[in-house]
Amino acid sequence: MMRSRSVAEAISAFGMDTITLAGPLEAKLEAMQAVGFTQVMLKANDLVGHPQGWQAAVKAVQASGLRGTGFQVLRDFEGLSGHLHQYKVDIAKAMLEMCAALGCKVLLACSSTSVHASQDVDHLARDLRKLAMLAIPYGIKIAYEGLSWGRTVNEFTTAWELINRADCPNLGLGLDSFHLFAANTSLEEIDYLQPDKIFLVQLADFMWQETKTFEERMTTARTFRVFPGEGVHSPQLVELLRKLHALGYAGDYSFEVFNDDYLQMPLPMVAERARRSALWLSEDVLRLPVPLPNRMKLKNRGTLTSSPP
Repeated sequence: MMRSRSVAEAISAFGMDTITLAGPLEAKLEAMQAVGFTQVMLKANDLVGHPQGWQAAVKAVQASGLRGTGFQVLRDFEGLSGHLHQYKVDIAKAMLEMCAALGCKVLLACSSTSVHASQDVDHLARDLRKLAMLAIPYGIKIAYEGLSWGRTVNEFTTAWELINRADCPNLGLGLDSFHLFAANTSLEEIDYLQPDKIFLVQLADFMWQETKTFEERMTTARTFRVFPGEGVHSPQLVELLRKLHALGYAGDYSFEVFNDDYLQMPLPMVAERARRSALWLSEDVLRLPVPLPNRMKLKNRGTLTSSPP
């Protein structure tokens, strides 16, 4: 039940990802703002794919009044050598420039899936440290996320160990509930994290129980994510948020929802579903005793060799 807070205040910790919505960037931003969101997670294609150029996309975001939750996603950066490494450094520099132009304070980097990447943890840590150093002049933090199909780093626990090994103040953890549940990592491991080193949390519910193959995980990642409360993992999501809250995490949550069905729906309808999900998480999960998942009022329902810190 809503109390004295406005909708915008109640859901201020939550934002949508532009990848969830169809249409031009300006229409996506308008739909998010119309239902009370104050932040948006942006991706590189929002800028470079804009018909008037990436600077015009930056102006559209600024004109919307929405704060950039973060900018995504730098892939396969760590572990490469020679010309492949330099290629990725150039990509990173371009993404940092766009991230800074947007006023975003967080760049998301996900663990490498490249067969050309080294699996030596010192090499990986050295590259992450270099990325973090490149971001310092821009005042940007690097949120490093372990993909469940990553070659060496495929759980948030191994990502956390690598972050500690790299030891940079602006290098922290990006948590994605999809990859956490797909990797079947125990939520008890959350207790070993430092809340101020978690730079971003991405949330989605799912229309499945588990995946068994790489191909299934890839397909599910792109087509079957739904908003928290709409899928079969609502109890786990509730537990995750409550553990993060108890840990002391006070940062942003972004709805990282890939769903082909949503791309065939009018933007206001999808944004409204996201708003309802954010209100449920804010007012019921984080502030009131946790209800059963079906109480939500929606239409649908590898380890590194180093020791843990």
